[in-house]
Amino acid sequence: MKMTKPVPKLWVLISITISFCLFILFQIHISDLIAKNPQITQQVNNFFISIASSSSSHHQTLNLTGNANESDENRAKPPEKEDTCAGRYIYMHKLPNKFNDDIIKNCRPLIKWFDMCPFMVNSGLGPQVSVSDNTTAHVLTTRTGSWYSTNQFLLAVIFRERMKHYECLTKDPSLASAIYVPFYAGFDVSRHLWGYNTTVRDELAIKLAKWLSKRPEWMKMNGRDHFFATGRIAWDFRRVSDQDSDWGNKLMLLPEFSNMTMLAIETTAWTNEFAVPYPTYFHPKSLTEISMWQKKVKSVKRRYLFSFVGAPRPKMDGSIRGEIIKQCLASHGRCKFLNCNDSGGKDCDNPVKIMKVFQNSVFCLQPSGDSYTRRSIFDSILAGCIPVFFSPGSGYNQYKWYFPKDYKKFSVYVPENGMKNGTVSLRNVLGRVGKESVLKMRNEVVKMIPKIIYVKPGLVGPEKIEDAFEIAVGRVLERVTMVKRMMEEGKDLQSEYSQIRDLKKLE
Repeated sequence: MKMTKPVPKLWVLISITISFCLFILFQIHISDLIAKNPQITQQVNNFFISIASSSSSHHQTLNLTGNANESDENRAKPPEKEDTCAGRYIYMHKLPNKFNDDIIKNCRPLIKWFDMCPFMVNSGLGPQVSVSDNTTAHVLTTRTGSWYSTNQFLLAVIFRERMKHYECLTKDPSLASAIYVPFYAGFDVSRHLWGYNTTVRDELAIKLAKWLSKRPEWMKMNGRDHFFATGRIAWDFRRVSDQDSDWGNKLMLLPEFSNMTMLAIETTAWTNEFAVPYPTYFHPKSLTEISMWQKKVKSVKRRYLFSFVGAPRPKMDGSIRGEIIKQCLASHGRCKFLNCNDSGGKDCDNPVKIMKVFQNSVFCLQPSGDSYTRRSIFDSILAGCIPVFFSPGSGYNQYKWYFPKDYKKFSVYVPENGMKNGTVSLRNVLGRVGKESVLKMRNEVVKMIPKIIYVKPGLVGPEKIEDAFEIAVGRVLERVTMVKRMMEEGKDLQSEYSQIRDLKKLE
C-alpha cells in the first residue's frame, strides 16, 4: 500500500499542539515563578502569537522592520548644528592687483624718508626679533616667534592677512553681513605725498570708487556695509581743496567712500571713521603666551618714575616736547629719555631698547607728535607702563572701542597748557600718585594688552583671542547692523550718525 505525504498544514498543526503541551507542562512546574513575575507569561504569549502569525504576515513583518530601522536612523541623527557665523559672515572683495599687491611690490618709494621693503616680510609683521642673547630674552621673552620689528604703517597689510584667516569669511556675498575692501589706501597716498599733483594723488582712489560702484555687492546698501583699514591717519584722506600745496588726497570725500567705514590709526571727527590701535611688536600665538607676558610686566621692578621716548621738535610748532625733555633731564635720575635723534634714529626702531625703557618706567609720557596720536602709546601699554596724556585727542577721543570710558582708570591726564607755560612739574604731579593708585592703574593697563595687539595671522584652535582685529571686526558688524535697521525704518542716516559712531545702544 502506498504511503501519502502529510499535508504541510497538518505538520504545522502538529507542531503547535506539541508546543502547547510542553507549555502546559512548563507552567505546572514553575507556576510559582510565573506568579511572582507576570512579565514571563506575557513574553511567552507573545512568542506563540508570533509563531501563529508568521506564515500569514511574513511580508508585512519585513516592511515593519524596514520602517523601524528607518525610524531608528532618524532618531540617531544629531540635531543640526547652530550656525555660529550667522550675522558675522564677511565677504572680501577680490580687487585687481593695482589696488593692493602691485602697490607694495614697489616698496622702496612708499615713504620718502626710509625703505619700507624690510618690513614687508612675514605677512607685514616685519623681521622676526631673535631672543638668542640674554639681554633680549630678559626684556622680551624666552619664547620665539612672537616678537617682530613691526612698522607702524603696516596695519593694512596685517589686517588683510588676518582677514584671510577670519573664521566667518565667506565666498558667497549673499551671506555676508559686511564687505571688506582690501585696498592699501595708506601706501597709495604716502607714495604721492611729496612732488605729485592732486590728479595723481586722487587717481587710484577714483578708479576704485568706480570699480566698487559697479559691483552687485555694492547695490545692497550703496556701500554702507563696506569697510577698509589703513595704517595712516584720517587727515591724509580728506584734502580740503584741489590745490597742489594741500596735503593728502580726497579719498574719504568721494561719494562712494563717504558711505564706507574706515578703520585708521587716528581719526577725525567724521562719523564713518573709527580709530584702531597702531601695530606693536608683539604678535603672540596663544592665550598662554599673552598670560605669561602679562604676568611678566605686572611683576617687573620699575626703576624710573617716568620716561619719554621720542625726538625733540621746534618750539615754534607749539610742541611741548622741549619742556618734557628739559624736565626729564633735570629729574636727577627719576626720568629716562631715549632720544630718537641719536644714532640716526635707530634706537627708536629697536624693539628691545624701546620695551626696556617702558618696562623700567612707572609712567610713560605721550605728547602729540606729527598728529595727536603716536605708536608709542601702545608700546607703553604693552610694557605695562601707565600712559600720560597731554591732549584728549591723543587717546580719549580716539580709541573708544579699546580704552576704558573712565580714563582715570588707566592713565594720567596733564593739561598741555600747563606744560607750555611752565607751571606744571611732571615729577611733582606723578610723584604724588599713591602706590595703591599706581597698582590699580597698572592692573588696568595690563588687562588692556590683549585688546591692543594683533595676533599672528593664521592661528587656529580653541583659544580664540579677542585682539584688536577681532574687536574692530565685531564693532563694524554691529555698526552695519544698526545702519541697515535705520535704512529699513526710513530714518535719516545723516541725522542719526552720532548714535552709530558712539554705538551707545550697544554699550
